[in-house]
Amino acid sequence: MRCPFCQAQDTRVIDSRLASEGDQVRRRRECSACGERFTTYESAELVMPRVVKRDGSRVPFSEGKLRTGIARALEKRPVATEAIEAAISRIRKRIQATGEREVPASRIGDWVMEELRELDQVAYVRFASVYRSFEDVSAFREVIEGLEQGRAGPEGRDGDDHG
Repeated sequence: MRCPFCQAQDTRVIDSRLASEGDQVRRRRECSACGERFTTYESAELVMPRVVKRDGSRVPFSEGKLRTGIARALEKRPVATEAIEAAISRIRKRIQATGEREVPASRIGDWVMEELRELDQVAYVRFASVYRSFEDVSAFREVIEGLEQGRAGPEGRDGDDHG
């Protein structure tokens, strides 16, 4: 593995452990040339289903896009990186477990909502406001009341840009 600091080819692993509920190996590495340390993650590369958008278009699943959507909702919230990675891992497993070649973006969005609801209620409301295209304060009120009463809130789904 090339050192991200000095580009040297010679790095060594100084610690390895499982991450993301055992789906990844986290490796701490040290560069033999400059002595800097960095972390890498290793995971199996599996063929993921394509995502069917609301307009009918089909796009490859993008874990980066999933991570970005979740990170945007969780911005400046006190949620551990490990918890976020575990949530992403669970969503990825659910997508793979469908056994389908295509998965609707709306289903992925629902799974993100479930994970965010458990991670952070403010992030849940943030994501819901974009995902469900809230147009007025009453939609926010319904979701917040749903959280207080232990249910998800309005069922209308108009957005699908998070899968």
